[in-house]
Amino acid sequence: MTSILFFVSLVLGVVHSGIADENVIKPDNFKHHIERFNAMAEETVVNLIPNAESWDWLQQNIPFFECPDNAVEEIYYFRWWSFRKHLKQTPKGFVFTEFLTPVGHAGDFNTVSCALGHHIAEGRWLHDRKPIDQYMLYWLRGSDGKPAPKFYKFSNWLAAAAWERYLVAQDKQFLLGILDDLVTDYGVWERDRQLPSGLFWQHDVKDGMEESISGSRREQQARPTINSYMFANARAIHEIALLADRPELAREFGIKAEVLRKLTSEYLWDPELKFFTVRHPEKGFAKVREAIGFIPWRFHLPRPGAGYEVAWAQLMDEKGFRAPFGVTTAERRHPKFRSSGIGTCEWDGALWPFATSQTLDALANVLCDYPQDVVTASDYFDVFRTYVKSQYADGKPFIGEYQDEVTGAWINRGDRSAFYNHSTFADSLITGLMGLRPRADDVIKVHPLVPAGTWDWFCLDRIQYHGRSLTILWDKDGTRYGRGACLQVLADGEQIASSDALVKLSGVLPKS
Repeated sequence: MTSILFFVSLVLGVVHSGIADENVIKPDNFKHHIERFNAMAEETVVNLIPNAESWDWLQQNIPFFECPDNAVEEIYYFRWWSFRKHLKQTPKGFVFTEFLTPVGHAGDFNTVSCALGHHIAEGRWLHDRKPIDQYMLYWLRGSDGKPAPKFYKFSNWLAAAAWERYLVAQDKQFLLGILDDLVTDYGVWERDRQLPSGLFWQHDVKDGMEESISGSRREQQARPTINSYMFANARAIHEIALLADRPELAREFGIKAEVLRKLTSEYLWDPELKFFTVRHPEKGFAKVREAIGFIPWRFHLPRPGAGYEVAWAQLMDEKGFRAPFGVTTAERRHPKFRSSGIGTCEWDGALWPFATSQTLDALANVLCDYPQDVVTASDYFDVFRTYVKSQYADGKPFIGEYQDEVTGAWINRGDRSAFYNHSTFADSLITGLMGLRPRADDVIKVHPLVPAGTWDWFCLDRIQYHGRSLTILWDKDGTRYGRGACLQVLADGEQIASSDALVKLSGVLPKS
């Protein structure tokens, strides 16, 4: 066993922080979670890291987290344990799968591009960079230097995800190395999916959101999804081009981003519904609020102060999107809510973790970066905690495709859907609940969305960020960690920011 683990560590090129003695919480305190997961069910599919070696791999690769809420803590480790199941080593490098069992619509190695952005967001926090590096290269160059088969089967936000990954890893050489690939990729979408208006169109099924109220498998409709993704991709290419000292390219894509921001804001905002909605070039607005209308904030598309945040009033409205087990994919008041039946991948109201994680990320951006009085940190915590509650089946942690919004029952539950890798959790906890806001510079911004009075303590430890090991901890009375009664941020064990209250903090990474 030792030799096998050594080989896996060698293959993966695991990065050690070198400051183990400075960790605030000890990994062994969480081993019981992994032991429980390993014992929950028979392991029917084994990729690179089997269950028996999962604890050793996780110790080397993930930030560790603890809090007083046992379910939040358990699901945090469950999602990392699940994510690890999808890592495969192939002749074309490391890839991540979406389904553990083979599916007909997948490409090589059972890969599916639909949740590619989610995979990169989650994987950017792994201490080892190689899996995500090679995964991105597979999609961009996996077919004799050209994009992998079926890369364009689904909408994606690869360029934006690559930039967001850089904000954590600061791997400039890798990012600049894929810049021309990202530019070429953007051109393919312009050629194949751009309307005369300048907006992008997509079928709902190729957004990964089939059988929606607004959707169509045939008509060329402008959707908040693909237009938000393309805006974010253009803006990311702009930033990467600046980093590469290519000002003309940066200017070109900066203009593309701003034009798309303007078009989306003007043409996909339904003033009657006060929501971003699907729009057909001839038929007009779809006249239904769907969770995809929150996606523009996931990528900071709406301009702050322009009044669009009124849309978020629908989030906690039980006639809008609030349901006992989560955020519905369509507003509950609509006459076609849950009208597509069971078992057809419907996005007409059923809960999808894919959409929930996008909505959580969008909500975190609204709370941290937009002046507004529509939603609060308590709303975020409510949605996040309900997301945690939803990730169980028969009393055990479970993540599947989609579920009933009232009972929480998983739909299409079975071997195909088990451990479905189609959403994020750790990334939302790190950047939302714990509030680490990744940036290109060495200023550390932390804006926790845990409401005051909710938890007396929490700690997120061993976060690999800009080549440092960060810790974010809260200790209301100083007795949990013995480091003072405060919220604080540590870099390589040294405090760089603190506050007596659970509020947003800023600090600067010390010079290396």
